[in-house]
Amino acid sequence: MTANEFRKIALSLPETEERSHMDHPDFRVSGKIFATLGYPDKTRGMVKLSPEDQHYFSKDYPDVFVPVSGTWGRRGATSVYLKNAKKEITAKAIHAAWRNIAPKAEKLLSHKGHEETRRKA
Repeated sequence: MTANEFRKIALSLPETEERSHMDHPDFRVSGKIFATLGYPDKTRGMVKLSPEDQHYFSKDYPDVFVPVSGTWGRRGATSVYLKNAKKEITAKAIHAAWRNIAPKAEKLLSHKGHEETRRKA
């Protein structure tokens, strides 16, 4: 996965905006960060998962998802090794991170859109 593919997935989510924090891009909903790119280096992204989601993503895909060290990592901050990441599973992690941060109204809109898409398939 490339940084641009990661960016495109994050920006596809409702009310998401890209900003910059500590000289690297981040992705926010309602002003809160749910994902970043380029920290600590350009080979990685980060998703802010729940600790439970972090456990499963890092257990199932240990070459892609690694908890960040320290308190942030214990709270769900998870490094994404872009080179090893597949688009589909990384999209799931980005969506999970967005859902953890998005206001309830946005979650409902996202779920409704998802349900309509499933019915069309």
